[in-house]
Amino acid sequence: MAIPSHIKAWAYSEYGNIEDILKFESNIPIPQIKEDEVLIKVAAAALNPIDYKRALGYFKNTDSPLPTVPGYDVAGVVVRVGSEVKKFKVGDEVYGDINENPINNPKSIGSLAEYTAVEEKVLAHKPSNLSFAEAAALPLAIITAYQGLERIEFSAGKSILVLGGAGGVGSLVIQLAKHVFGASKIAATASTGKLDLLRNLGADLAIDYTKGQLEELEEKFDVVYDTVGQSEIDRALKAVKENGKVVTVAAHGSPSGIFVIRISDGTVLKKLEPYLESGKVKPILDPKSPFAFSETVEAFAYLKTNRAIGKVVIHPIP
Repeated sequence: MAIPSHIKAWAYSEYGNIEDILKFESNIPIPQIKEDEVLIKVAAAALNPIDYKRALGYFKNTDSPLPTVPGYDVAGVVVRVGSEVKKFKVGDEVYGDINENPINNPKSIGSLAEYTAVEEKVLAHKPSNLSFAEAAALPLAIITAYQGLERIEFSAGKSILVLGGAGGVGSLVIQLAKHVFGASKIAATASTGKLDLLRNLGADLAIDYTKGQLEELEEKFDVVYDTVGQSEIDRALKAVKENGKVVTVAAHGSPSGIFVIRISDGTVLKKLEPYLESGKVKPILDPKSPFAFSETVEAFAYLKTNRAIGKVVIHPIP
């Protein structure tokens, strides 16, 4: 495959609402790889709230210099390898969250581009049973879900209440808690139309937060896993056992909870590969996905409505 010197990508050159500032560019210099990096021909990318928060300048003090091509989640094919790369070769199908630290100097050329350069350590081989679009839906969310459960030492026989169970992270917390960690009971919250999804994912108790069912809970749980932040967490704190734990991955979560910032790690993806290949743990794509590369701005606008189920994915690229 001939590798071009310039690539197509979505980029912004100033901070602001991502739908207003994001522009299609057709002449961006291709990123050069370092010794520990591979160059990926991007097949699919998933969108995440951190993309539009970054565009708003939420962490501009630690951000990479503008202009920025957004995108954390990637799935694609290795087309070039650095001299120190051991795990991957040209032609390998890979996936991952390309930014090891989400807010400290994230890449200026993310996954919403034809090609992106990524460190070997944050990538894993794509599970053979998953499409590129399905694989792109996983890394950021599944690593966040897993590291949150690991951080509070979740283990077999414990019960858990998941806030925002139909979202990208929440849908995977339910599945990991059940199939990887061996939860004794899983409850999860969502709006009325998403309760069947919670049950299909493995929740024993599906709670409609729009109808006040969270307040009516008499049961107490070993762990509350918050993926949504302030709107539900205050009510859910009453559902934690006396010595239970609250973990939050939402920036405006519980002040009494353990706040987890994920660190992208290909070894987590490798560890979870058997569960993905067996189909026990599945990526959940929003019914509107995948969006075409040309519809990236519309996809971000949809993500910001907070109505998406699972992940919003862009495929094919370009």
